Amino acid sequence: MNRLVVIIVFLIAVFTNVNAQKNVDDKLAMQYYEQKQFDKAAAYFEKLYDKQPDAYFTYYFKCLIETKDYKTAEKITKRQIKHSDANTHLYVKLGTVYRLIENPDKEKDQYNKAVKEVIPEQNFIFALAHAFEDEELYDYAIEVYKKGRKQTAASYPYFYEIAEVYKKKGDLKAMVNEYLDAVEFRESELYTAQANLQQSLGYDEKNGGLNNPILKQELQRRIQQSPDRTIFSEFLIFLLNQQKDFEGSFVQNKALDKRQKTDGTRLMELAKLCISNENYAVAEKCYQYVMSKGKDNPYYDIADIERLNANYLQLTNQTNPAMADVLLLNDNIENAIKQYGISNLTLPLIKKSALLKAYYLNKPQDAIQSLEELIAQYTFDKNSVAEIKLDLGDMNLLVGNIWDASLLYSQVEKDFKYEVVGQGAKFRNAKLSYYASDFKWAKTQCDVLKGATTKTIANDALDLSLVITDAIGVDTNDAPLSLFASAELLVLQHQYDRALARLDSINSIFSEHTLGDDIYYKKAEIYKRTNRYAEAAKMYENILEFYPTELYGDDALFKEAELYERYLNDKEKAKQLYQDVLTKYPGSIYVVDARKRYRDLRGDIVN
Repeated sequence: MNRLVVIIVFLIAVFTNVNAQKNVDDKLAMQYYEQKQFDKAAAYFEKLYDKQPDAYFTYYFKCLIETKDYKTAEKITKRQIKHSDANTHLYVKLGTVYRLIENPDKEKDQYNKAVKEVIPEQNFIFALAHAFEDEELYDYAIEVYKKGRKQTAASYPYFYEIAEVYKKKGDLKAMVNEYLDAVEFRESELYTAQANLQQSLGYDEKNGGLNNPILKQELQRRIQQSPDRTIFSEFLIFLLNQQKDFEGSFVQNKALDKRQKTDGTRLMELAKLCISNENYAVAEKCYQYVMSKGKDNPYYDIADIERLNANYLQLTNQTNPAMADVLLLNDNIENAIKQYGISNLTLPLIKKSALLKAYYLNKPQDAIQSLEELIAQYTFDKNSVAEIKLDLGDMNLLVGNIWDASLLYSQVEKDFKYEVVGQGAKFRNAKLSYYASDFKWAKTQCDVLKGATTKTIANDALDLSLVITDAIGVDTNDAPLSLFASAELLVLQHQYDRALARLDSINSIFSEHTLGDDIYYKKAEIYKRTNRYAEAAKMYENILEFYPTELYGDDALFKEAELYERYLNDKEKAKQLYQDVLTKYPGSIYVVDARKRYRDLRGDIVN
């Protein structure tokens, strides 16, 4: 019994020592391997490999290749193949050895044997294909995946893997067609294929991004070959919309609409997209197409009304639209109101007619009367009434009825205290206090609105609060700010010459005032409204020269870039200014827009 105990203890000690030695060898081997001291690592991996071939083959093989011991590398790879003949990726390792010793015939034999003997199951297909990819043997990898496709096409056809290999190979046409084959194989793959293509082509500036002609050409080819497979038309529409080629998208959507007899639904959606991108011409085409289907079409009335809403946006986006265009649009809107009657459907048109009268046709009293009669005689939901009251308040302010405007704003603020429309009313009342030189109250309201849920209101409130603080500061003399606020009110009332004169008077009367950048910024706004773009650019340049770190520094730079892009027709200058926004004001709220416009001017495709 005692002898047996001694033997057991002895065996445990031996096993423990062996195990401990193995752990030491493993740690040293890995340490040398990570330090790329492959000759030292090989000595340890040789012993480890003899005991556990599967665990240490990859490391040992790598060390032998790095130390150019190709003979041993060949030997252990052949041994490993015999030990595990199902792992055909080992033939790629052996082929690598023959490539390094410059024996191309044997090298090719190993690669062909790997492809021939691979078991057509996913894990073996992936292992072998990845082995070929690691050696940049892309054609063999594609052959492996295609062999797997033949065997398991119904369950997994390897479209995405093959497409990725073609991408690595630089064969974009083949890559595109693999993704399109995936869509043809199963239409539910559309969104996955689109996402993959966007990732592969979307930011590829060298090849034109999603504007890459190959994708468009292949889609058009498939549409011609299989006109009944509308999925490719859907894909092409997606592509055209990404490229903002709305004319092309209109053609494709119209063709699909006729084929599928969808009453113009597609065109109504495209029109919305066009309007959001300020492409009013194609939006007009979309609405006209829907209306051409006749008055019995379910979208006829909506298309007609939305067409006029789009016309209004197009006209009011112009700095100074022609009076003839304003009159024509107003006549068309009023005719539509007569045709469809007063309802929630035509309410947007009624408001737009009033806005045209107030701000473009110099008939603010008529506009006020029409809106007052509207809310007195008809019943609308609370939100619609609130929006009408805000418009009425603005119009009363336009004609100088300050207290009437304040009453309307206060009604909306009371009814919608915690909602966006109520916050908008609160800010309007703060501005009224500002115009009336009650700066303390105006600032108090603005400070409350800094936490508004709408970013625009919060930013406007912050800006007005800063203007008041900067202008008055420690000096209690608010006379310069009173003149400036009254000039802002004159701008609102379209009395531009009087506003300019008042702004200039601040400089002549108060030489020590702190409103320099505010005056330049306000004058730039006036010059833009009166089509004096070069003078507006000069005002922005003055801000950047004398007040670059003040409140309007980034605003002035971005607005000047817009001027050169849209009105002064100097794209290169605009591009440089947008780039300056990114470098000089990296924390600006304009950074996202500046980057997008810079890329647009540079010719990139931005998703």
